[in-house]
Formats: sequence, C-alpha cells, structure tokens
Amino acid sequence: MLSPLFSLILIPLIIAIFLAINMGGSGTAPAFSAAVGANVIRKNLVPGIFGVMVFLGAIIAGKGTANTIGKGLLPADYMDFTIVSIILFSVAMALLLANIFGVPQSTSQATVMAVVAPAAYYNELNTHKLFVEIIPTWLIMPIISFIICYLLGRFLYKPIRKRGWTMSSKINRSPILKGIIVLMACYVAFSIGSNNVANAAGPVTTMVINELGIDPMSSNFTTILILVVLIIAPSFAIGSSIFGNKLLQNTGKEIILFGRFEAVIISFVSASLLLLVSITKGIPTSLVQLNVAAIIGIGVAKLGAKHIFRKTQVNRFFVMWLVSPAIAFGLSYMLTTLFDNFNIHV
Repeated sequence: MLSPLFSLILIPLIIAIFLAINMGGSGTAPAFSAAVGANVIRKNLVPGIFGVMVFLGAIIAGKGTANTIGKGLLPADYMDFTIVSIILFSVAMALLLANIFGVPQSTSQATVMAVVAPAAYYNELNTHKLFVEIIPTWLIMPIISFIICYLLGRFLYKPIRKRGWTMSSKINRSPILKGIIVLMACYVAFSIGSNNVANAAGPVTTMVINELGIDPMSSNFTTILILVVLIIAPSFAIGSSIFGNKLLQNTGKEIILFGRFEAVIISFVSASLLLLVSITKGIPTSLVQLNVAAIIGIGVAKLGAKHIFRKTQVNRFFVMWLVSPAIAFGLSYMLTTLFDNFNIHV
C-alpha cells in the first residue's frame, strides 16, 4: 500500500510530468528550429539530444529559477498539494492549447501567471519581484535579442554574404560548420534546462519540502530539487517527440529560410541571453520569444521589415503569446477561488 503522503505527492507530480511533456514540445522549436531549418540535423535525432541537454541545464544551472517559481512570488508555505496541482494544471492546459495550434509558447510566462493567480487571491503576491524584476525582463530581453541579431545581420552577415562566403558550397558543407550549428542547438537546449525545467520542478520541490517539514532555506532544497528534476526532465524528450515536428516546421521553415551562418547567430544570441538571466537573476524568461526576436532581427537585416512582419505565422505567434499566459492566470485563479470556497485543501 502507498503511504498517504506519497499518494498525495503523486497527483501533482503526474501533472508536472504532463506539463513537462508540453514544455518539451514548446521548447524544441527554439532549440533546434535553426539547425533543422539549415538542414544540418535530422528531426528524428532531436528529441533524444534535446532531452539530455535540458537535463544537464536543469541540474547545473537551474536552481535560481526554481527558487523564483517555487517561493519567490508566493510564500513557500502556501505551496500545498492543492495549490501546486492547480498551478501546474493551469499551465499545462494553456501550453497544450498552444502546442495544438503549433505555436511555440513561453512556458515561463504562463507559469509565472499561474503562480501569480493564487498569490493575488490570497493577497500574498511579491509585487517587487513581479513588476520590478520579472516583467521588465520579459519586455527588455526580446528587444535586446532583436537588436543584437539585427546588427550582426547587417554589419557581419551581409558583408560576409556580399563576399560570397555564405554561398560557398565548400563552406556550407563543411563538417566544422555543421558541428558548430548542432553545438549551438545543444547550447540552446541547455539554456532551456537552466530556466524552464524550474516551471514544473520549482513548485513540486517546495511542496515536498513543506510536507516533509524541511526548512526551505536549507541545503536540502537542492537535494530535493535534483530528485524532482530526475523525474521531470526526461519528459521534455517525450514532449519533443510528440509535438516537436509541427513546431519545428513553423519556426524553422515558415518564418525565414535559414542559412548556416544565420543559424549560429540565432542560437548563440538567444541561448546566451537566457542563460545569463537564469544564472544572474533566476528569472523565468521566454526563450521562445528571444529566439523569434533573433529570427526576426536576422530576417529584417536580410529581407527588410515588410517581408517579415507581413508573414501570417509571426502574427499568430504574437497573439498566442498574449492568450496563453492569460488562460493560465484565469484558470488558476478560478480553480483557486473554487477550491478555497469549498475549503478543499490537502
């Protein structure tokens, strides 16, 4: 027979795994769309490589973001089985909708808004963390990604292209260049692990610590986090297998036809910005938006703004980026209100 504690933990853990599957689908596009779009890696190899790198990123550099999601917005003692299940379920539903439509979504923004909902309901929201640290980061970092890639596209890529280097079959077929592109894709996946695994692992870790009576500020938080990551991270590879193909098609092929040099620039800039935020600030940030901003920056430098922003696919991305976090917040707030009114807390 399962112990009552284990039985209760099992429910939010299963929801967390379901969420991780959806996050794996959404995260595949920013990690490997450039490499797939440049035709240097087969799609069937993506899920396995993606899963391994996400796991390493979470273990090595994911603690700061897990702290923010688990206890930075809502006090840790509110993270019981009910609230954690509501948060994870709300995010999973919002991301499932985005995955069905084939639009890469910000798992971080949806998760933050799902945590904000019960925090606002109980009047325990850390407003400084949300409005001074997190939201400005969401607004500023994609702009930085766009600007960097636009400048690199205009002043580095275009001069190289004029000299014919990007068209050289010898250079484009070089195993070294192909290896760099794949390495950049792995770097992006590592960055995803450092930031997005916390969306599922952070609340579950805090919940387990609460139920076991462990001090959230003790070193045991890291130990529990590692154990939770060992369970959740492999689900990213499963999600990549289920949802990744359609999302890779949308970002890798339909926005812009990538060249190999462009793929390296896009991957390096977006991954570096996310990893920087994860390590220095521990702020959940959208790699999807950093990646698409980088893609648009290169595209504008290469083709001009009107040829990029008139594309229907880009417009769909912007709309879904607004809708999905709103769905996560609304569902989380509604369920929190419902469960609290009926005094359902376990």
